Amino acid sequence: MHKYIFTSWLILLTACSTVADQKTEATKDQPVKDETHATITPSFDCAKAQGKVETLICDDAELAKLDREMAQVYQQAMVNIPPSAQPKATQRGWIKGRNDCWKAQDVRQCTLDNYQIRLIELQIQGRLIEPSSTAVFDCGNRPQISAVFYTQVDPVTAVFTFSSEKMGDQQLLATNVRSGSGAKYLGRNFEFWEHQGEASVQFFDHSYKCKLLK
Repeated sequence: MHKYIFTSWLILLTACSTVADQKTEATKDQPVKDETHATITPSFDCAKAQGKVETLICDDAELAKLDREMAQVYQQAMVNIPPSAQPKATQRGWIKGRNDCWKAQDVRQCTLDNYQIRLIELQIQGRLIEPSSTAVFDCGNRPQISAVFYTQVDPVTAVFTFSSEKMGDQQLLATNVRSGSGAKYLGRNFEFWEHQGEASVQFFDHSYKCKLLK
């Protein structure tokens, strides 16, 4: 009697194992859906996504997450950015520039870089982060340069202010890049390379030297 019961259970277990193996074989080549990533959506309606970049953001979990972060940081920064700075127009211009990444050789990397830089810019303009250090450079007959550094963001970023009586203050945001020595920052049509208190500045077609004021 006991032998019959044991044999029956053995047959049942073998049958279940066979069915499970068949299911495994049938699904092992199927892609595994990432349920965590599948739930991440950007701040805009993907049903209305236009163009290659917006479609990419909807399909890419990391970019979608950055877009949601952008919407949050933008609202926080708006509290401290004066209307005279035209933050809404600037944001619309940024969105247009982001969407122009479809022209880039690496569309995803271009889009990712645009998000990262704009997030840092908004945090600085909206005073959501505090400066890590400051420095002033004397550039002879050129406008004096004040630098404010933010080392808590990635990439490390600095805001350079050119002060002159004729032109007033002009600000440029630049990010730290790898260099053989010293600290090198690149911005739009701007390069600032400082080493041991000596700085080389490239601004459009103009090149000159500056010294750190102590």
